[in-house]
Amino acid sequence: MRIVGGKYRHRLIVFPDENNPHTRPTKDRIREAIFSIVGEISSFKALDLYAGSGAMGLEALSRGASFTTFVDISPLAIKAIKENIKNLQIPSAQYEIIKDYDVNALDILKSKNLKFDIVFLDPPYDKGDYKKIVDLLIEKDLLNEQAILVLETNRPINLENIECRRKREYHYGQISVYIFWR
Repeated sequence: MRIVGGKYRHRLIVFPDENNPHTRPTKDRIREAIFSIVGEISSFKALDLYAGSGAMGLEALSRGASFTTFVDISPLAIKAIKENIKNLQIPSAQYEIIKDYDVNALDILKSKNLKFDIVFLDPPYDKGDYKKIVDLLIEKDLLNEQAILVLETNRPINLENIECRRKREYHYGQISVYIFWR
């Protein structure tokens, strides 16, 4: 795996246990497509929930995001994120790593009064409750007014509760990507 654009373009990144069925890094071409669709993210604050290797959050930093919060419960994922950050020499002022479950992490972020401009949701496909997490992001007021939500899944999802000015759905083989602009 590699970073596909921006400051760290072409730099290799490691990912957690490749034999773990719950860890499935977003392919380079899908990440490239997502960031092409999303457009300019300079100075954005990003949340990479279910971060795995941290590929989405690292890609955001590479493309100009000012800060990324990486969240994952897996010790192997946290180890991979830390190794990638070290290898890319990302300054500590540009990231935070939270090792916790999704709901607990959202409580922590709320207690810090953080708000995000872009959120990447890519949970293990068999465990993802997208509606619940999106509802919590809204309820806990963790999204800036113009926030972008990027959801990756292997099944159709319905998120009619999101008030957005635009939404798009893209398909890459069995993978679907939903992007919502608030």
